[in-house]
Amino acid sequence: MILPARLLQPLAFVALLGSLAVPALHAQDAPPAPIAWNSLTPAQRDVLAPLQQEWNGMPPGRQQHLLEKSQQWVTLPPAKREEIRQRIARWQQMTPAERDQARENMRLFRELPPAQRAQLHSAYERFQQLPPDRRAQLMKQWHAMPPTQRLHWLHQGNGMPPGPRPAMPPRR
Repeated sequence: MILPARLLQPLAFVALLGSLAVPALHAQDAPPAPIAWNSLTPAQRDVLAPLQQEWNGMPPGRQQHLLEKSQQWVTLPPAKREEIRQRIARWQQMTPAERDQARENMRLFRELPPAQRAQLHSAYERFQQLPPDRRAQLMKQWHAMPPTQRLHWLHQGNGMPPGPRPAMPPRR
């Protein structure tokens, strides 16, 4: 069967467009290329400085994620940027087991109902408002307890301000 020329032109056009779109769609599936530390902007290197030693060995996807976050960080006030730098540095100092535990704690936290997450956040904020010597005293007591005693202690509210209790005081 022979198709009229008026039908062949649109089909040829669609085929041409399809052949142009396939490489573009395939490129979206390709993994991101590694990003060298030296190719970062000075502002990005400033924010990501605690990661410099391991940057070039990171998976490209992780590098890309951190670069996207750094774009947000550079717009923050200097005090907030310093706080983020300190958090990154603390993360770098953690052992792999401590990092795994932190990831698991975050996963569990995200699975909590919103009301319970809000309660835990409120308790954490109250803990942060305590005088440093009282926080240190509570942390020392906390780390000296076995897990079963910790649960009992949380329900009793020993030494904490009234209200919901944190699941675990932050490690410093």
